[in-house]
Amino acid sequence: MTLRGRLLLAQAPLALALVLLGVVAVVTLARLGRSGQEILQDNYRSVLSMQRMTEQLERMDSAALYIVAGERQRGQEQQSAQRAKLEAELRAQEENLTEPGEDEATQRLRQAWARYRTECDAFLVVAEQSPEALRERYFAVLAPAFAETKAAAASILNLNQDAMVRKSEALRRQSQRVNTLMVTAVLAAFGVGLFASTSLIHRALRPVAVLSQAVRRLGQGDLAVRAVVEGKDEIAQLGQDFNAMAERLQQYQQSSLGELLQAQAASQAAIDSLPDPVVVFGAGGVLLNVNRSAEDVLRLSLEAGGDVLARAAPEAREVLERVRAHVLGGKGAYQPRGYEEAVRVAAPEGERWLLPRGSPVYGESGDVVGATVLLQDVTRLRRFDELKNDLVATVAHEFRTPLTSLRMAIHLCAEEVVGPVTEKQADLLHAAREDCERLQGIVDDLLDLSRIQAGRLVLDVRRVSTAELVEGALGVHRAAAEDRSVRLVSEVAPEVEEVEVDTERVQLVLSNLVGNGVRHTLSGGEVSVRVTREGARARFEVRDTGEGIAPEQQARIFEKFYRAPGAPAGGAGLGLSIAREVVQAHGGEIGVTSTPGQGSTFWFTLPQPS
Repeated sequence: MTLRGRLLLAQAPLALALVLLGVVAVVTLARLGRSGQEILQDNYRSVLSMQRMTEQLERMDSAALYIVAGERQRGQEQQSAQRAKLEAELRAQEENLTEPGEDEATQRLRQAWARYRTECDAFLVVAEQSPEALRERYFAVLAPAFAETKAAAASILNLNQDAMVRKSEALRRQSQRVNTLMVTAVLAAFGVGLFASTSLIHRALRPVAVLSQAVRRLGQGDLAVRAVVEGKDEIAQLGQDFNAMAERLQQYQQSSLGELLQAQAASQAAIDSLPDPVVVFGAGGVLLNVNRSAEDVLRLSLEAGGDVLARAAPEAREVLERVRAHVLGGKGAYQPRGYEEAVRVAAPEGERWLLPRGSPVYGESGDVVGATVLLQDVTRLRRFDELKNDLVATVAHEFRTPLTSLRMAIHLCAEEVVGPVTEKQADLLHAAREDCERLQGIVDDLLDLSRIQAGRLVLDVRRVSTAELVEGALGVHRAAAEDRSVRLVSEVAPEVEEVEVDTERVQLVLSNLVGNGVRHTLSGGEVSVRVTREGARARFEVRDTGEGIAPEQQARIFEKFYRAPGAPAGGAGLGLSIAREVVQAHGGEIGVTSTPGQGSTFWFTLPQPS
């Protein structure tokens, strides 16, 4: 039998239990329905007949009163109309004798009705005599006969109503018994069906457990395991296919083990040949492999056991842990922002500067299963960078004295201190003054950047009003914004009314960002400064409605001397680099989000005491 047939057979007990339960329910409900119908058929007709007879008797009595009152014709017509109806209801009652004692009560009703009818006939004869004799006849004879007949009808009515109450109570007790029976049947059917189905399913799926255990052992590396499954169904066929697969895997392992070991040795040799330290981490952050350079420079060795990273220099260990957390946290590859992230490591040949880079290792399902950290030796490049920075600082410093003299000479000439100048000469002097001011700004930026990179930047942190800080940065650019028809807007959240920062430095950062926004925003646009609280940090945002920044340019926009293609003239590409250095000196972060054609948002965060 196939697996499908076995599973269907396993469901048969439950189906059979449902059928039996349905049959019991149908039979029981049919019995309850018949019991209710018996109550209506047996007694309701008698009750209805007696109620009608009572009404008709009362109408006949009313007719007699009409006669006594002198309306003889009306009374006779009403009595004759009710007699036929009374007779019909009485015959119907005589044909529906269902309860004990109902026959005797019906006979008494028949006799009482016969007497009442006879007295009514005699009453009509007396009606032709005097009114006094008629009234005496009514109260002496006819009224007692009416009361007797009505009492006989009421006794039959009470007899059938009592019977209906008894049958209703019996039906209620029967309904309770049926409920108990149904609950018992449901529980019994459910228990028997569930037990039988569970047993059959367990028998049908027992080969699956055998196959599952074999698969588990195969996953643990036991290639000699085989699944013993008897039968000719789908699971047996699957067991045969599994055994064939295990056989082929065992053969493959025996034939490919040497090749695998050779490939592993070649991979390790390739990693060892790299001159830079390479460290490989697993998905859980465990150190899996290091090359020879990492062993020599970082003093890492997997053979020593224990916490391998603990034996590395504190600076190197901190960098490795930071890059590992970045990559294994799903943030992608780690790229350094510049040579300032290089870590200094002592080596036998002297100090070496290593720049960290991290790359994720992906598994077959696309998940990150490891991280490779490369510590690039940038000792020579860092020295060249330091020489370049020293050269730039020296040149900028040497520019200050002649530039100051040049600015003073142009100022004296422009103010006609040394003699009058023509209109064309004044225009040339004005242009020369603007170029001198721009050159002075570049020299100041170079000197600031050289001081920051040399570590000579000392922050004067104090508590200041956030609104005044923002307004000071906006005030410098209001004239330029009005000339370009650009609106300047600020918004400070209540929870950051004050911040602890170096006022002059942070105001310089804000002024730089606002100035860039004004220069890149078209007429009618807007530059807004927004300050909010973000956990334990104050977040500053400068948003403009300009042309935006292309994605490929956003990664380099904070580099020194970088100017985006098409940027307005007037700067050396140092403003954003200085802003980044100032923010990082405060312990914060800086970044940009931009979409071409929709403006840009420069943001930076600064730690704040709670």
